[in-house]
Amino acid sequence: MKNESKAKILIVDDEKAARYGIKKALSKSRYVIEEAENGRIALEKIGKFNPDVILCDIYMPEMDGLELVRHLQNTDKEKALLPLVIVLTAFGSEKIAVEAMKAGAYDYLSKPFDIDELRLMVNKALEKIKLGRENILLRQQLGEQTRGEIIGNSPQINQVVKMIEKVARADVTLLLTGESGTGKELVARTVHTNSPRASGPFITMNCAAIPKDLVESELFGHEKGAFTGAVQQRQGKFEVANSGTLFLDEIADMSLETQAKILRILEEKSFTRLGGKELISTDVRLISATNKDLKSEIEQGRFREDLYYRIKVVEIHLPALRERKSDIMLLAVHFLQKYADKHDKNVKNIETAALQALYNHDWPGNVRQLMHVIEQSVVLTDKNVITVESLPHEITLGSNPQNFAELTGEMSFSAAKDKAVKEFENNIIDQALKSTGGNISKAARKLKMKRQFLQQKIKNLGLDINKYKTS
Repeated sequence: MKNESKAKILIVDDEKAARYGIKKALSKSRYVIEEAENGRIALEKIGKFNPDVILCDIYMPEMDGLELVRHLQNTDKEKALLPLVIVLTAFGSEKIAVEAMKAGAYDYLSKPFDIDELRLMVNKALEKIKLGRENILLRQQLGEQTRGEIIGNSPQINQVVKMIEKVARADVTLLLTGESGTGKELVARTVHTNSPRASGPFITMNCAAIPKDLVESELFGHEKGAFTGAVQQRQGKFEVANSGTLFLDEIADMSLETQAKILRILEEKSFTRLGGKELISTDVRLISATNKDLKSEIEQGRFREDLYYRIKVVEIHLPALRERKSDIMLLAVHFLQKYADKHDKNVKNIETAALQALYNHDWPGNVRQLMHVIEQSVVLTDKNVITVESLPHEITLGSNPQNFAELTGEMSFSAAKDKAVKEFENNIIDQALKSTGGNISKAARKLKMKRQFLQQKIKNLGLDINKYKTS
């Protein structure tokens, strides 16, 4: 049991003396180390031993290092769950080592190599694989907690998640408010996937992105010849979304005439296509969203008051990113891993100064802006770390200074990330135990964790299981 928390290293080399030398060089780091004589034996051990890092010679009998790398890359496992392979090659054979890296190896070392260089490369590989696996765990936990891809553990975002949990199964209209980029469509989709309508379609329409003379055709459809250019019959969003959910973003940008027709559909649950006479029934859950103050729009005569009360049986307000800055760390980790994988970049870290800049920024574009900033930085950096120089100028200039140390305690990226992840794990495990009355087996199923793993997490987090148990 003690070995479960230690990093696992597999040394693959046909020379016994070489394996011994590498093992001795790494022995002070307290890794759990296994050995294999060639790629074929290594494959047999990988399934049982589940190494984090493989140190692999290129030239070996039966199965060489290049074949082993290719075999690992062709498995069905998620990329972040695969062990990282460091290829060991003779001096002057770097060309085949580069070929191995193209096939999926993490890096290579030329023999004879410096022991400190070996230790440093192994440590870097372990940091990369730790980050990737933690990100997978975060995604799994988030998904089970009715969050979908809603990332964060701040009080503000947890309140949003609680509202989603309450409203998802209630078949009522929902109004999402908040600034642009706060994730209104993401919340709408999460509500849909956790509702009784999850097997039905989820249809979206941005009312501000469609010319006003085409909005009604998009919503209600039209018959052939209904207007110039209507060369064939077309179904509208209300018809396509039947039995599912229709998400109308920026609903305040609709004309008053169209608003009246929307109100009629919600009351009568039927409509006619443009140019048609047939009455079409529709069973749709409507989720609306806006970044405007609808009460102010009503006062100025731009939005119908009766429609306002009809579309907001329940309202969920999404906080701006500047109002939940403690979530920036988790979001940055999530987007870093996502875009490093997407663009096949070996970017695995964010330096503290860059995190300071991210934390200080006001984020007028909210989460969407942060997402684009991280993607841009991943694409443009020439290093394996996002630095201040990697960030756009608008992030590093003119931001309101705040004390990042309050969030990170002047820690490194890794330590600050560990702190954020620990707080997040504490929050979702606490919620799971509360909802199951302290039943660890039920909580483990809810979180999609093994029971033993959850028990260890509860112990590590110092949670008192007795306080959750109901009498």
